[in-house]
Amino acid sequence: MSIKQISIFIENKPGRLADITAMLAKKDIDIRALSIADTTDYGILRLIVSHPEKAVEIIREEGMTVSSTGVLGVAIPDEPGGFAKAINVLADKGVDVGYAYAFITPEKGKAYIIIRVTDNDFAAEVLTAAGIQLIEQTDIFKD
Repeated sequence: MSIKQISIFIENKPGRLADITAMLAKKDIDIRALSIADTTDYGILRLIVSHPEKAVEIIREEGMTVSSTGVLGVAIPDEPGGFAKAINVLADKGVDVGYAYAFITPEKGKAYIIIRVTDNDFAAEVLTAAGIQLIEQTDIFKD
């Protein structure tokens, strides 16, 4: 039930993000969510895209370091405490969340969160048992 996220190691210099997004756009790859973690000299750009395998291939052809990782997608109520409930369920079971980021959902009243955990299967089981909805790659890109 994991979602494929691509991570790109990039130099922290003007125009680099523009280059990468233009490169993907030229190949009709839609970016639905992104996160950037940076330091002074470099960053890691994390993307949820419409065609992750194709995106990885394109980025590698440009000589950049890229990887694909399975992450969990969680649909939560778009209201105060929606995210807290999901994270508390994981914390109560000892699941460590490495990072998380949110993005727009086509479904009114819901928010989508991407979370990176050590064990996707266990975290998915814990969330599902608590009545928290998980999403799949197809849910993110449905029209």
